[in-house]
Parts: sequence; C-alpha cells; structure tokens
Amino acid sequence: MRKFPVDVISAACALLFFNSVNAGVAAGATNFCRQTSAASLSSCQAGAQSDRWIAIAKCDNVSDAAERKDCQTQAQSDLKDSLQSCNDQRAARDAVCKQIGGSPYDPVIDPANFSATITNQYLPMPPLTTFVYESNFGEHNEVFVTNNTRNILGADCREVRDTVKVNGDLTEDTLDWFCQDTGGNVWYFGENAKQLADGLIVGLEGSWTGGVDGAKPGIAMKALPAVGDVYRQEYLPGVAEDMGEVLSLTESVTLANFGTLHNCLKTKDSSPLEPDALENKYYCPGKGLVRTHDLVTGEISDLISISP
Repeated sequence: MRKFPVDVISAACALLFFNSVNAGVAAGATNFCRQTSAASLSSCQAGAQSDRWIAIAKCDNVSDAAERKDCQTQAQSDLKDSLQSCNDQRAARDAVCKQIGGSPYDPVIDPANFSATITNQYLPMPPLTTFVYESNFGEHNEVFVTNNTRNILGADCREVRDTVKVNGDLTEDTLDWFCQDTGGNVWYFGENAKQLADGLIVGLEGSWTGGVDGAKPGIAMKALPAVGDVYRQEYLPGVAEDMGEVLSLTESVTLANFGTLHNCLKTKDSSPLEPDALENKYYCPGKGLVRTHDLVTGEISDLISISP
C-alpha cells in the first residue's frame, strides 16, 4: 500500500523552494491554490450529479414500481452523500492552501539535475533490494527496488514494484517511479497502481505519471527535512493529491527484527481526496520507511526484513 506552492527554477534550487514553501501570496495577487480548490469542487459536484442521473437511468428500467421508487430514493441519498464528500474535500484543500500558500504548483524539472540513484539516508533505494512489511491486520507488503528505470519528463527514474497481499491473495500491484535531485531530495514521478480481486484487475485508482494530463512530480523525501515542513508528494487534481508534513526528527522506533532505531523522522501523511484518512510514517537513517500507522483504523505496518 499505500502516500506532497511553488516556483522552482531548477531541482538544484530545491532548498530555496523548501524554505519558501509556506510563503503567502503577495497582497492583491491571485491565490491559485484556492482557485484550484474551487474548480475541483465544481468538478466533484458535476461528477456527483452525473452519477445520480446514471443511477436514475438504471432505476427507470426496474419493472416493479415500489422497487423503482426505492431505487430513486437511494440515488438521491447517494447524491447527498457525494455532495457532502465534495464539500469535505474542498475544506481539506483550503486547509492545504493555508499551509503552503497560493502560488501555482509548477516545479520546473531539469533532467540534468536528476538521477535514478537514490541514496537519501531516510529513503535509500539500492537496486535489487526488497523491503518486507507486515501489519497487525494481516497485510503483507513487499517493496522491490528493480534494476529498471523509466524516463519521465526527460529524467531517468528508478522503478519500484510495491505489492500487497491479504491472506495470501494479491490485492495491490503498483509500479512507482522515483528520482533524486543533485541536492539529495527524492522526488516522486508517478505510479501505475492496480487493485485486484480474485486475480483480476478491478481498478487503477491513484495512477498518474508526471507530464501526462497535467500531472506533476512531488517530494517523497527531502535531503534536509525540518520539523514543520509541508509539501506535496504528488499532484494531479482529483487523482493524486497526497501531502506530507514533518513532525519530528528524533523518534525512536522498536521493531521485532531490528531492535530500537533512533533519530527517526516522523511524518503526517494525508490527502484532500480522503479527508478522513490520516497516517504517521517513520523513516530511520539507513533503513528507510520502517513503520506506517493508520490513525483512523489502528493498522500498523512494520518493516520485518531487508534483503539482500
């Protein structure tokens, strides 16, 4: 499983970008973040109405009058719930805008400043390495750093395969692409996410690729994270809007197979697309991601092995 405004001159200038990430829009300037939030709300509301009309069309083909009426009532109830979800997403996006400011999110990607070699101490990705995680909910997650690269926006990015099994059944199979800039910051350039059931692909939710349909890379891990940093991890409105926030750099995490690890980074991960979802993630020097704690469900996924 599964998950970061800006005007960047180049990836090499990323630190300047990071330090100014909370800067507000100059007085009288357009708040593009809030405009994006409003446009996304309109899109969500239109989608909800469209879904309602499709549901009504299905109801029209129910022969029994009582069942048809129940179907129409359910369609109206679903519309109400969907519109409330749209409003919740809008509120979450507006909250993000207060944190990161109103500038357009438009990082300039200079391929010359990126590499598929990922050496960041908090998120190392040596090729042909497998990170295995298991959760208290019975989920088994394997993250394999392949020897493959994919060229995205002119940059060669490391391809990582992330699979999830529940009770031995494959439920998620994702290819992620990461690049590291010359300053040591790890950027997330996209993912091909497949959800499966009974061996069949049932969804591609969350899939995006930098440069395709307006999608833009985000930050997976900074080279020099600081408490209070807030950043986009990915960006495609309505599809990929994950955010990260650094909460601590001095956490200790005890794992069954690794003992107690110190000086770990703790983040808060969220997304306006799922306003009720919230996770803490822990990254330890030399190990990378070691724990994910879902604060809503209580699920905890811990690193159990690194190989070779």
